[in-house]
Amino acid sequence: MTEKSLLSDGTYLLRAPEPEDLDVLFNMENDTSLWMVSGNAVPYSRYQIKKYIVQSQHDFYTDRQVRFMIVRLADNVVMGSVDLTDIDPYNGRAEIGIALLSEYRGQGVASATLKIVSEYAKKVLRLRQLFCHVPSDHKQSIKLFASNGFTKTGRLKDWLVNDDTYTDVLILQKFF
Repeated sequence: MTEKSLLSDGTYLLRAPEPEDLDVLFNMENDTSLWMVSGNAVPYSRYQIKKYIVQSQHDFYTDRQVRFMIVRLADNVVMGSVDLTDIDPYNGRAEIGIALLSEYRGQGVASATLKIVSEYAKKVLRLRQLFCHVPSDHKQSIKLFASNGFTKTGRLKDWLVNDDTYTDVLILQKFF
């Protein structure tokens, strides 16, 4: 554990992606079980991910997104990532997405990460709200976001397809 800071709660730290995160990002981006919620349908190469890490401006005005790696401070292990995408500074909002490596799910990491990144979005980016799209049958994610101040504000019918079955998506928002 370490002292709390803007991007840390003393247990976890959010930091920009580094070249040594290539394998973690490669594994997450190519985890087909996450493709339905990520909107991804094709694998990424190591080259594409390396290029993203190197070429990203890490400027939310330019990139309209910010990606953080989630690091456990006790042993410096990278556990996943959290993204703010579709950042709209004018209207004060961003979409949030979180992905953890499978071995770190169900341990409270996602909840702690949501608290940290919410404070960052509010205090640094000066956003008014965060939103996410969650499949209506993904009970764990709905519970995660609801327990972190997100409320259901809408439903998109037959929004995602998986094995020829369409699923509704819930729109969840957190207002600061």
